Amino acid sequence: MIEVKLPDGSALEVDENATVEDVAYEIGPGLGDDTVAGKINGELVAKEEQVSEGDEIEIVTDQSDDYIEVLRHSAAHVFAQALKRIYGDQAKLTIGPWTDNGFYYDIDGVDLDQEDFEEIEEEMEKIVEEDLPIEQEMRSREEAEDFFEDNEYKREILNEEASGEDQRSSGDISSESELSDEVSFYRQGEFTDLCKGPHVSSTGEVGGFKLLEIAGAYWRGDEENEMLTRVYGTAFPSEEELEEFIERREEAKKRDHRKIGKNMDLFSIPEFAPGGPHYHRQGMKIRRELEEYIREKNEELGYEEVWTPELNKANLWKKTGHYEAFKKEGEMFAWEQNDEEYGLKPMNCANHSHIFNTGKRSYRELPIKLSEFGTVNRNEQSGELSGLLRVRTLTQDDGHAYIRKDQIEEEIKKHLQIIIEMYDEFGFDTHFILETKPPKAQGPDELWDEAEESLRNALDEKVDDYQVNEEEGAFYGPKIGVEVEDAIGREWQLGTVQLDFVIPRNYGLKYVGKDNEEHYPVMIHRAILGSIERFMGVMIEHFAGDFPTWLAPEQVRILPVTDRNQEYAEEIKEELDGFRVEIEERSWKVGKKIQAAHDDNVPYMLILGDDEEEAGNLSVRDRKEREEKEVGVEEFSEALKEEVEEKKLEPEFLG
Repeated sequence: MIEVKLPDGSALEVDENATVEDVAYEIGPGLGDDTVAGKINGELVAKEEQVSEGDEIEIVTDQSDDYIEVLRHSAAHVFAQALKRIYGDQAKLTIGPWTDNGFYYDIDGVDLDQEDFEEIEEEMEKIVEEDLPIEQEMRSREEAEDFFEDNEYKREILNEEASGEDQRSSGDISSESELSDEVSFYRQGEFTDLCKGPHVSSTGEVGGFKLLEIAGAYWRGDEENEMLTRVYGTAFPSEEELEEFIERREEAKKRDHRKIGKNMDLFSIPEFAPGGPHYHRQGMKIRRELEEYIREKNEELGYEEVWTPELNKANLWKKTGHYEAFKKEGEMFAWEQNDEEYGLKPMNCANHSHIFNTGKRSYRELPIKLSEFGTVNRNEQSGELSGLLRVRTLTQDDGHAYIRKDQIEEEIKKHLQIIIEMYDEFGFDTHFILETKPPKAQGPDELWDEAEESLRNALDEKVDDYQVNEEEGAFYGPKIGVEVEDAIGREWQLGTVQLDFVIPRNYGLKYVGKDNEEHYPVMIHRAILGSIERFMGVMIEHFAGDFPTWLAPEQVRILPVTDRNQEYAEEIKEELDGFRVEIEERSWKVGKKIQAAHDDNVPYMLILGDDEEEAGNLSVRDRKEREEKEVGVEEFSEALKEEVEEKKLEPEFLG
């Protein structure tokens, strides 16, 4: 007999060869019957997976949060089966995992476009209606090799798994973590695929599904490999849930920051600079506002701004322990020059630690807080680049605070308060995640315990609720992650507040304590926005381009009714000095001018005709199509000033 742990903390004795499903039946017959899959030590696995001594076991049913992943993985197999029915051996299947929003399958040998989706979906519907049992089959390695005689991609997966190489959690490999004589397959009707699972019990459980789009993807994400066709899809337990998803997806398309950014002339990312955003005149106005906004927040927190270079000798990051990790993952831009290795900085913390270390520090000086709008470069794979949301060159609103242990809780509270206030001003719903000590943590255990307690205390005091992800902190310290929910319910990871015990030791950072002895400081890594690029991308989609007046690149557009009102327009613009005001110069009819201002998402329009000029007042219209005539210039100016200073989310003058 062996002992496993259950989610409530209790222990359960089961047979030595027990599976996840066996554990469920030991808990209760009803739970056993309802078992779809399981989680072993946090990893989603098939219900047929064998458990081991001391494993933490969670049972997954169709009522579990994880069920949707299992369902979508099964939908990927339904798609693959439909494809094979239509195209036969011409279609070479590679991998087909679930994703956050659905699934994808990478294929070779067939040229597909979205016009083919209807035929494939019709065949998928037949497979769902057939309600085929989805069953695991274990086969010998020799049988597996023979089965995939004509599919070099599956053979490569088998060979890599046999050699112990990383399989990138594709969800389509053997269930064995160590070399085994048997390999896991899943069969549904005539279709069989190499797969570790988990899956639902039959194809009939795949309720609502839809194929979404086609993209190109290099095999294994390596640009040196074959370009494959990637088909994205999604699936839900019901058609109703699918329809809700499609509606949200259509709304998301309207809000796509790349489309809005182009229409409003905010930024571009040219082919010669992949992952390198170019901020245009209007986009730069937004960026400057964000920078000044964060500078104000930094001053409240006691940060002092510094600047450090992008180009450094690689030895800098060897001291902190980041060099090996970044080089291993290919994320760092590095090269040799005059027999010396250089690199573009992938983070700012090493440079800030150098500044801290340029003088002898006393406990009385701490906390020392350094901030920087630091440009960093990371070699993200080309297939993962996505507008402003995933770039290679990014600017972090970075900050590093060097503090004593006894200052941790108070400093974390201050940072949380600022984050809460800031995201509220943008209209985001904010969620916090505490990530605790991982298995390979570095630093003294007692320091970890104290730090985690301090973070919990700060969160308990400052937020109503937060999520705890056990053992998911970085090796150098626990972390608070900040997620925001946008206007259409999507969640985005943005800011972070993270403790670090390792860099101060690796870099030899010290201060003289009250006891006249040297001590290592604790380091806080903090980014309120995360990166300006990602935050701007999220913000553009959140507001759908209708920025609050204080952020709008153009706050007011003056619309002269005729050319003879041009001079009066210039006078009004001068009186509104300090605001971002443009005059419509084109000789259009006023209706067309109004429409153009609406299309450009301008908060306020001032319509100036002969009547307004004679009376010395304004006709004010906002982007919500509200209008008021005979408005005094000073009245409007004062209201606009208040709206900007108070950072109102919507134009309020006519509200």
